[in-house]
Amino acid sequence: MKALYFDGRLALREVEKPRPGPGEALLQVTLAGICGTDLEILKGYSGFRGILGHEFVGHVVECAEKKWVGKRVVGEINISCGECDLCLWGLGRHCSRRTVLGIANRDGAFAEYLVLPVVNLHEVPKSIPDEAAVFVEPLAAAAEILEQMTVLPATQVAVLGDGRLGLLVAQVLHQAKANVTVIGKHGWKLDLARSWGIKGTTAGDGQVRDRSFRVVVEATGSPTGLRDALRLVAPRGTVVMKSTFQEKAQFDTSKLVVDEITLLGSRCGNFSIALDLLARGQVKVGHLLSKTFPLEAGLEAFAYVKETPCLKVLLATAASGT
Repeated sequence: MKALYFDGRLALREVEKPRPGPGEALLQVTLAGICGTDLEILKGYSGFRGILGHEFVGHVVECAEKKWVGKRVVGEINISCGECDLCLWGLGRHCSRRTVLGIANRDGAFAEYLVLPVVNLHEVPKSIPDEAAVFVEPLAAAAEILEQMTVLPATQVAVLGDGRLGLLVAQVLHQAKANVTVIGKHGWKLDLARSWGIKGTTAGDGQVRDRSFRVVVEATGSPTGLRDALRLVAPRGTVVMKSTFQEKAQFDTSKLVVDEITLLGSRCGNFSIALDLLARGQVKVGHLLSKTFPLEAGLEAFAYVKETPCLKVLLATAASGT
């Protein structure tokens, strides 16, 4: 099968089609999304070697549990051991022996086929098109914030970063009735936020005051984002850290102590919640789609993401018909 393989250099390769083991399903990938984490892996983040990609929608083509065959699915990316203390406590996403699709010790979705445990699969409702279903993984990550903390109505929230994840986070928190301001660098992306009834501004336009937000979500994808978030958060406020990157972040730790700031790391989320948000139309993803490339043009797609101020770029296999 064809796949985008990274071994220090990204290349399109012919590789062996995977075979499902006990409790696993073989999936034919329809669409897969390029994520900021994929770009960081190319810089050395996580030390991953293999097939990239963790945002996808596809169909089950082989599974011992016949009821799954033919189902259109998305899949949770953390594959835990199910036996350690963390797994038994319900924290399988943090299992020390876990593999992570396209990120850590497991080949990912930038391929014609992939394998996942059946327990990781979620059937996609017919009302959700493939182009929306491919957003389930990042949308679940955005919604995870509300699983980790309480955001009361009218809470002043800043979302730092007007990229794919930042705009999803902004919509989720807007739906929770928070008073959300997206702070970014691209006028057209901020206009998109405004079209949803969300305030959008640039850091240098004088509308954003330091120490004025009860919650600041850092989604810039940059090592400087945490420093900026700590400048904006109010005393006894919360900074939610969403970015992952290869470089080390530098910030003044005394700010955390003096202003009694809570720093909250936030990663993967509940796929069922994300599917429900999409099915109800509470989060809009259509305008986040920038361009779709065939899998064979994967290198061109990555170049496009790096060189173009775009949002979500997808890779399509022949099975998608696009």
